[in-house]
Amino acid sequence: MYFDPTYILVIIGAIISAIASWNVNHTYKKFSRVASSRGMTGRDAAEQILQSAGIYDVSIEHISGRLTDHYSPGEKVLRLSDSVYGSTSVAAIGVAAHECGHAVQHQVGYGPLKLRSMAVPVANIGSRLSWPIILIGLLLGSTGLAQIGVILFTFVVFFQLITLPVEFDASHRALKILDQNQMLYGNELAGARKVLTAAALTYVAALFSVILQLLRLILLTQNGGRRRR
Repeated sequence: MYFDPTYILVIIGAIISAIASWNVNHTYKKFSRVASSRGMTGRDAAEQILQSAGIYDVSIEHISGRLTDHYSPGEKVLRLSDSVYGSTSVAAIGVAAHECGHAVQHQVGYGPLKLRSMAVPVANIGSRLSWPIILIGLLLGSTGLAQIGVILFTFVVFFQLITLPVEFDASHRALKILDQNQMLYGNELAGARKVLTAAALTYVAALFSVILQLLRLILLTQNGGRRRR
């Protein structure tokens, strides 16, 4: 039975992603038990932050799930999950503030956010077509076709790369607003920072994982090409 040594790269990426996922869930769970002294819910915090930023055309909606929170620039809708919307915890307020950070980015025309939005269709194409094209290229012995698939996968890597500054900046804006508006105090703010840092590390892990996948694809297409020559 043939063992593909490049698969080790996939395993490494999966382990890193699993550790990051465990860390964010563990950190969120820890600070979801810590109630904020002001007693405001995630929705209350989001509404106050948006108003303080002069944003009145973004609606706040409740969606099901846990940590499914997101801001939709096209719809101008901020969606908060079950674990955030009605919760008064430090973790919930931190997450709500982070999503508001994206709304503020949208309002001020933050460059990386615009670039990420434009990159979504291309990244989707790369995600869907890269592997089929690579496999067909390897089966047909066409190194050129396989390399086209690799190029398509670089779009996925680029999307993950541009996501990092968007997410880190949103967290930075969130913590600054929470501090300036005195929505969280002292250890509460530190707790929110830990939650948002753990969440940001999942994006770092995702980037590292797709870079490892890209390296594997490059090795596979090169080795495939060499074996057929």
